[in-house]
Amino acid sequence: MLCFSQFPIPLFFFLSILLTLQHHCLANCHVDDETGLLGFKSGIKSDPSGLLSSWKSGTDCCKWSGISCGENNRVTSLSIDGQPGKNQVLSGTISPSLSKLKMLTSISLTNLKNLAGTPNFLLSFPNIQIVYLENNNLSGQISPKIGNLTQLFALSFWGNKLTGPIPSSMGQLTQLSQLKLGDNLLTGTIPSTFDKLKSLTYLSLEKNQLSGSIPNFFNSLSNLRILTLSHNKFTGNIPSSITTSAPILRFLEVGHNHLSGKIPDFLGKFRSLDTLDLSYNKFSGTVPKTFANLTKIFNLNLSHNLLVDPFPTLFVKGIESLDLSYNNFHLNTIPSWVTSSPIIYSLKLAKCGIKIKLDDWNPKTTYFYDYIDLSDNEITGSPIGLLNKIDFLIGFCAAGNKLKFDLEKMKIVKTLKEVDLSRNMVYGKVPKEISGLNKLNLSNNHLSGQLPPTKFKANSFAGNKGLCGSPLPPCRKA
Repeated sequence: MLCFSQFPIPLFFFLSILLTLQHHCLANCHVDDETGLLGFKSGIKSDPSGLLSSWKSGTDCCKWSGISCGENNRVTSLSIDGQPGKNQVLSGTISPSLSKLKMLTSISLTNLKNLAGTPNFLLSFPNIQIVYLENNNLSGQISPKIGNLTQLFALSFWGNKLTGPIPSSMGQLTQLSQLKLGDNLLTGTIPSTFDKLKSLTYLSLEKNQLSGSIPNFFNSLSNLRILTLSHNKFTGNIPSSITTSAPILRFLEVGHNHLSGKIPDFLGKFRSLDTLDLSYNKFSGTVPKTFANLTKIFNLNLSHNLLVDPFPTLFVKGIESLDLSYNNFHLNTIPSWVTSSPIIYSLKLAKCGIKIKLDDWNPKTTYFYDYIDLSDNEITGSPIGLLNKIDFLIGFCAAGNKLKFDLEKMKIVKTLKEVDLSRNMVYGKVPKEISGLNKLNLSNNHLSGQLPPTKFKANSFAGNKGLCGSPLPPCRKA
């Protein structure tokens, strides 16, 4: 029978064996994964909310915040998602040590604000399937080698500072369902190789500096449900091949580009459309009568184009947001399908040739309204009856009309942040409640009396001969 007395072992050596065993019992994750993650943490210079506070050497990294492990205790998922409003951000640079996580299949580093580096560390993960690197501070160009990551199902670099062209090699990512490259500084054209992305349901390229025409390659993208190309420099028109997605496309956003010509009739085939944004382009002619088929449309924005009468009658079940502003329409009245909507919250009909007495307009419901813009029309009467029924209004703009009412009788709710009643015939005194607004323009009216304490500059009140007091000249003493 063996005993310790027969084989004496120094006490410190015995204790070291116990500590080593204890370490291996606790630190279950692979040593390479722990090293890689701690290397990532060392590149973070500021973590004010302690997002990585559980990442400690010698503990099981599979139990660290944001970490998931799979077979053999290898790290398969890294997910750190911040909330900047709660100061949940990270400042620093993504360390190349992450390349040690050879079994990683999913990475999500979103809303961390000050996380810098390039996205090319992803090239070390041959099995990666899901990537969300959103709302950070990544820069540099997307490597053409990204086309080697053929297992990718979702890829998002949205909200960074990436530059250069979109690599044509992305056409090799044939498993992609989501591709979000919006809100960067990308240039060049949309690669024609995107026609190979037959599984794509979501394509987001908005808020870049992309140019050229929108490629006519949508025949092969029959699964597309969301297409957002707004805020670029695209020219030409909307390609006809996009009708391949007509039965299922829900969002089509191409606003803020340089598109021109007539709005295609075929857009009326998109009976599942929820949102259509063609704003800030150079579309001309009439709106197609086929728009009457868009019975499920909730958000329609045709503003800032060169469109002319007549505007077709829509048979929508309920519009939520409508903007027809600054075209060449002469609607005369607010359309009945707008007035009858039970769910509308945003109505913008600036410079639409509306000639109504506002007191006579009685929308079916006012509960959801948060923004109304009726500027630059020929509207008379008073908005008081309308506004006094809206409890959660955020903005009301009716500049350049013929409104005539006592401003002191207008209800200013706590949610109201923007008011523009300039160039009307508004009279009375300026109420002290304006102090809660963020934007205000009451210029060129018939207001009088001393201004209440205000943060607004003189141009907000200019052209009212009876007004006085800071920031205008002082009132005369009686």
